[in-house]
Order: sequence, then structure tokens, then C-alpha cells
Amino acid sequence: MTDRLEAFEAMLCAIRKQADYETAQMERLKAAGKEKTATYRQYFANRMLYRMMLDKYKAYGLLDEEHEK
Repeated sequence: MTDRLEAFEAMLCAIRKQADYETAQMERLKAAGKEKTATYRQYFANRMLYRMMLDKYKAYGLLDEEHEK
């Protein structure tokens, strides 16, 4: 069970890290006026997926309040 918890924590960390990276990339693209590019739209779709996943984790009580942004 410990391995499973460690895997979950690693996955959660990776999701948050990727979401932060893609948010920064979206801001960079937006500043360059490239909101209509395929890359921007893919980042936007990914952001929705990450948000959905994190909301599910929160609904099941798997997220600590101190880690919420």
C-alpha cells in the first residue's frame, strides 16, 4: 500500500508541475498574441483536464488544504 501512496503522490506532483509549466507557456503565448494557435489551444485543453483531475482528488479528500492554490 505504501508503494501505491508513493505513486499517487508522485503523479499528483507531476500533474501540478506540468499544469504550472503549461500555464506559464500559455501566458507567454498570450503576451505574443498567439491565443489562436494549436499549441495554445492544446495547453488550454490540458488545463481543463488537469483541473478536472484535481477536482476529483479534492472531492475524494485526497488533497491537503495547504497545497491548494
